[in-house]
Amino acid sequence: MNESNPYSRPKVVLACQVFQNWLEVILRSLPGWDNNITFFDYGLHKVPKNLRQTIQNAIDSIDQPSMILLGYGLCGNGLNNINAGKHYLLIPRTDDCIAMLLGSYQAYKREMDKEPGTYYLSKGWLEAGSNPLQEYQDLEKKYGQDQANWLMEYQYHNYKRLMLVARSTEELAYYRPKALEVAEYCARFGMKYDEIIGSDDYFNTLVEIAGNFDKLGGEYLLIPPGGILTQA
Repeated sequence: MNESNPYSRPKVVLACQVFQNWLEVILRSLPGWDNNITFFDYGLHKVPKNLRQTIQNAIDSIDQPSMILLGYGLCGNGLNNINAGKHYLLIPRTDDCIAMLLGSYQAYKREMDKEPGTYYLSKGWLEAGSNPLQEYQDLEKKYGQDQANWLMEYQYHNYKRLMLVARSTEELAYYRPKALEVAEYCARFGMKYDEIIGSDDYFNTLVEIAGNFDKLGGEYLLIPPGGILTQA
């Protein structure tokens, strides 16, 4: 292998588990992408320093100079100051996972313009139990009903919409019952329920960029060997 040629490097994917069903469908049919894929627990984003350390350890543990696709947004600065080491790092230039699920920052911006106070659900977050209903149930067990209600009202009173994002109409239909349970709880905050079909475009473009840096645009960031990923 010619390590000076970045396109010949082994492909490695380090991604949040929320993207697992999206990325596996895309990558399983592409030569060189069906191996070396690691998905990390959803809960890491709750403590950014833990997310950063986990991803840095994973990067540092890869012996062969590689092309590493990071399936994360900035996620509360959880990837700030990640060191590429001897690898190339390719990452979406986005605050969190929602733009990636919708297919582009432009799609995310359109939905934000429609309703800035939107809480998004997806297959991954529903399976992980990361949603307001589950959060309330956890708080109620820990603090009691009154304190749990107060904490939830404080956190969610500015949200106006609950949006389920799915890859297909079949996925929407499968996860709709659970999403509607969450929506029934969230109605107390005045949140209306909505659904949208997302897009694979963000992930497909990431894979294309890994094979041709000329395709790198403003929504993506390439960190060369020795470089450091910063919020700026």
